[in-house]
Amino acid sequence: MFDKILIANRGEIACRVIKSARKMGIKTVAIYSDADKQALHVQMADEAVHIGPPPANQSYIVIDKVMDAIKKTGAQAVHPGYGFLSENAKFAEALEAAGVAFIGPPKGAIEAMGDKITSKKIAQDANVSTVPGYMGLIEDADEAVKISNEIGYPVMIKASAGGGGKGMRIAWNDEEAREGFQSSKNEAANSFGDDRIFIEKFVTQPRHIEIQVLCDAHGNGVYLGERECSIQRRNQKVVEEAPSPFLDEATRKAMGEQSVALAKAVGYASAGTVEFIVDGEKNFYFLEMNTRLQVEHPVTELITGVDLVEQMIRVANGEPLSITQDDVKLQGWAIENRLYAEDPYRNFLPSIGRLTRYRPPAETKAYTPGTQPGDAGDEVVRNDTGVYEGGEISMYYDPMIAKLCTWAPTRDAAIEAMRVALDSFEVEGIGHNLPFLSAVMDHPIFIKGDMTTAFIEEQYPEGFDGVELPEAQLKRVAAAAAAMYRVAEIRRTRVSGRMDNHERRVGKKWVVSLQGQEFAVKVKADKDGSTVKFEDGSKLRVASDWTPGDQLAEVDVDGRLVLKVGKISGGFRLRTRGADLKVHVRTPRQAELAKLMPEKLPPDTSKMLLCPMPGLIVKVDVEVGDEVQEGQALCTVEAMKMENILRAEKTTVVTKINAAAGDSLAVDDVIMEFE
Repeated sequence: MFDKILIANRGEIACRVIKSARKMGIKTVAIYSDADKQALHVQMADEAVHIGPPPANQSYIVIDKVMDAIKKTGAQAVHPGYGFLSENAKFAEALEAAGVAFIGPPKGAIEAMGDKITSKKIAQDANVSTVPGYMGLIEDADEAVKISNEIGYPVMIKASAGGGGKGMRIAWNDEEAREGFQSSKNEAANSFGDDRIFIEKFVTQPRHIEIQVLCDAHGNGVYLGERECSIQRRNQKVVEEAPSPFLDEATRKAMGEQSVALAKAVGYASAGTVEFIVDGEKNFYFLEMNTRLQVEHPVTELITGVDLVEQMIRVANGEPLSITQDDVKLQGWAIENRLYAEDPYRNFLPSIGRLTRYRPPAETKAYTPGTQPGDAGDEVVRNDTGVYEGGEISMYYDPMIAKLCTWAPTRDAAIEAMRVALDSFEVEGIGHNLPFLSAVMDHPIFIKGDMTTAFIEEQYPEGFDGVELPEAQLKRVAAAAAAMYRVAEIRRTRVSGRMDNHERRVGKKWVVSLQGQEFAVKVKADKDGSTVKFEDGSKLRVASDWTPGDQLAEVDVDGRLVLKVGKISGGFRLRTRGADLKVHVRTPRQAELAKLMPEKLPPDTSKMLLCPMPGLIVKVDVEVGDEVQEGQALCTVEAMKMENILRAEKTTVVTKINAAAGDSLAVDDVIMEFE
């Protein structure tokens, strides 16, 4: 077995590889850019080597720099993680020439299947049904428009070397095909150093289901079930689960056997994933093969008990697989939510900055990859992360902060465990998508398992503007807030140094205001908790060990309720199940007077284009004096490897431009003004 491996990656996947290597007694080497000097993967590894400036094309994807780090440290093998150099045949070739093992598939398999154009041709030759498309390289935007018309809109414009949603656009007309081609080409060049583009038919209403395969160099191969990855935003997966709530055993077997056959056809040896789109009749069509470890691999580990990273290392060491297809048993249900540094209230635009608070829910200590989850109890919580409290979220890399996973014996139990885990996850300092993830977990379509890849687009067509809790849930929160406020008021009465003759008394009657509603309540406390009585005569029993100052409250109020707690004047900011609530708890007289207070209106920014995220201005498409039409492109902002085109919301005239290509802007900086 290897004594030392180098991890040619960063963030959570580098930390994940280190955990398995440590379990196997293998020393690890981290590489890092200037931006990652204090990163978690650097702290966890046994050694760390600096490889250059923050941009990936000057550090993490520069093969010569990675090879130098290998020579300096004497690493015998390299795990590439995902992204960066993980599917780069030249990197695998360089390692082979240096006598260093690549913890991934052979160079030939990467070339055959890692390139999406080549892989589709191989699949067609093997009589695998593929999505209609143009397999050749496309030279310019005009050719892209011509091909798109021949295929028929809508079309998917994709980077041949792409992955992780980078270099992908859906075009519904000629203008979008032209814009999408150039943006995809730019993103592909920046992210992968390869700007080749191809176009295929975009199949509407599909499900995205993928098969995990594991092969060795001795001709053995197995499939480890499927993952349902249909909930995506901008072609990037957000929620994954295993198994799929849609597949039956016959379809699973057919997809699995086809995936293993395809892998063996190209001499595959390592962990890999074959992706399919599946229609409503359970017909499946080959999309591509990812010749690397997938981001969402933890859900497969949770339902099979197989440590995929360990298996990759063993296969790279020349060992045969220790399991056969008959050994693979799918147990229980696992769900993964990707926590992104993206602001859901700003159309999921990237957010950067310092994590002033980062407190994930407690992981199940008894569980480690490679064990059967059921051995750890009825529920498992796992959080794969590469950040820590006080760390920086950089604009140079992917915005994923963590992958929160839950496992339980049934799908419903796994969903409920995820709801509680999301409510317990404390993140402050940046915009993040925790509220959105909570909303998805409560969405009836997700609960039924009827989602397609159009789920987010169809269910949140105007973007995400928060969650409104149903009446029953709102009353539970109101009862908890009243009981908690009473506890805080009692503490305030005990503050020393009060003025004489100014005694603070804590009454029993309160008015709780939240989500535009008011609840008049009466709180009766005893040593075990409080009984909160509403005007309609209903009562709720509240019990909790919360004390003022705690930022997380677990309350028993007609069941388990987890609240993130912030202090505001006269109440709390409470966040639960995707809702962000300003909750005021007042005496009846205070509530009466509060209704007379004038509402403070926000400033008018309707005549300005504000930068929606910290980023770099790539180009400005208009000039002062130009008349712009609704939907017209105004400028392009790049952040976290993604290009975002900002468009006019109405017909108007540009009166002032405050930024130019190359400028770095902060959130809400004024890019241009209109008349």
